[in-house]
Amino acid sequence: MSSGSASLTRVRGAAVAVLLLGALSVSCGTSDKGDDRSAGSTASSGATVTATPTDSAPATATATATGDATATTAPTGAGTTAPAATPDATPSATESEPVSLVRDAFAGLQATLNDSCTPGNCAYFLGRVYDELHRLDRAMKADAKGPGHFPEPIKLIAKLDTELDGDRSFENLKKHQPLLLGTRDKINTWMQGHPDDYR
Repeated sequence: MSSGSASLTRVRGAAVAVLLLGALSVSCGTSDKGDDRSAGSTASSGATVTATPTDSAPATATATATGDATATTAPTGAGTTAPAATPDATPSATESEPVSLVRDAFAGLQATLNDSCTPGNCAYFLGRVYDELHRLDRAMKADAKGPGHFPEPIKLIAKLDTELDGDRSFENLKKHQPLLLGTRDKINTWMQGHPDDYR
């Protein structure tokens, strides 16, 4: 082979080597850029973790991956206590006390005979007469002999209640004062005439 042909062969081989190296360089550069874009996209997308509240942990936690993590908790309705029920009405002392014996209740009613409706004392007096009449009424109805032993007193108190129409206010008792005191006096007279019924 001549020297000219050998030189041409070496030039061609060098050119092929240069082309191969260039192709490899372009391929590697494209792959690296693709990896960089993929990594950047993953880093910027972030991650969100949500915990669903359960009976033992009624809270919602959210963690956001943006370089640092933040957690928030939100109270839920689980675990709250309803307020205690409040009674609608408080019974009066006469309604909540034990039922008296007839003789004791009658003695309480008789104690009002020596009192009267005076200025400064009228509201208390009329209220006490009303209470003692109804204390006696409950005692008669609960007596072992039965309410049939006290027909007249029970009837008189029922008539009084009809007129008062459930209004125990001082104004209404004062309006019906003659009936209130008349009921007391009639029951006192009846009871005095039937001592064996309550002794």
